[in-house]
Amino acid sequence: MGRCPRIEYEGAVYHVMSRGNRQEPVFRTDRDHEVFLDTLGEACDRCGWRVHAFVLMGNHYHLLIETPEANLVDGMRRLQGTYTKRFNLRHQLWGHLFQGRYKALVVDPAGDYFSTVASYIHLNPARAKCFDLEKGCLEDYAWSSYPLYMNPSRRPEWLRVERTLGNLGLSDDRAGLKEYSRIMQKRVLEIACSANPGEVDERWALIRKGWAFGGDNFRSQLQEVLDGVMDGNRRESYSGEPVKKHDEREAERLLAEGLRRLKVDDADLALLKKGDNRKKVVAWIIRKKTSVKNEWIVQRLHMGRASNLSRYVKDVDEAKEGELWELNEMMK
Repeated sequence: MGRCPRIEYEGAVYHVMSRGNRQEPVFRTDRDHEVFLDTLGEACDRCGWRVHAFVLMGNHYHLLIETPEANLVDGMRRLQGTYTKRFNLRHQLWGHLFQGRYKALVVDPAGDYFSTVASYIHLNPARAKCFDLEKGCLEDYAWSSYPLYMNPSRRPEWLRVERTLGNLGLSDDRAGLKEYSRIMQKRVLEIACSANPGEVDERWALIRKGWAFGGDNFRSQLQEVLDGVMDGNRRESYSGEPVKKHDEREAERLLAEGLRRLKVDDADLALLKKGDNRKKVVAWIIRKKTSVKNEWIVQRLHMGRASNLSRYVKDVDEAKEGELWELNEMMK
């Protein structure tokens, strides 16, 4: 089955989440939490990562990390692999600890996207009702970066708070932390009063289900990075929304190049017959080189029903002479 490709570049920011295999706990004791944070610190030292927020939630964890170098995959392999070995040794177990691939949502560092993800992470214990939402506070949940935000003297070197606070117009001082506490406690009360705690902020759905969280320009830039990632790799190895967009961009490029070679204007496509040989060879190359749907091809080339496309492609494949063969050779 295809998978969403990893997008790596210098200075990238990710919301990383991983669950236990078969939904089983990855943190059984307080010592497990401590070992994971020690292992995370080692990964940061080795890879140069900056952690802006984290929460450990029994059978899963969330991280908001920045990678000054393009090394997310290498760092995550070390983090999860090392922790798995230590967990299994402590509990006399063996085999996989985490379920499948970790999720890595690429985050736009501009605007309020960054601080929204940080808040989403810090509010996980509230949504899961890990403390008394009406009488308690977020600091009551120990295995989160939020208590460390509120207590600067306890912060490890790898935890950075300036970016999260700065995106909210706050400073890392007593006044700034007090205001951040007020903002977060207000969100806790909103969650406590909501019938659907996971939907208090409509943007949370984009964090849970998307592949990138940011503005249109940011997502467009990521598509260019993705094009480089997939260049030279097997297309069938990948799937997902970003790959679909990549395929459509590649199909548009192939269409433009095909029309240029055939000396046909894009505007003239609607005027040509649905089964015009020039349309057939352009459709053939797009079908061979991308995984866009037949509906996309026939609509873009004005070729009628999608059910006819297989016949058009077969005509090109079987052509051994004549105009269709000559056009196909030109496209090759």
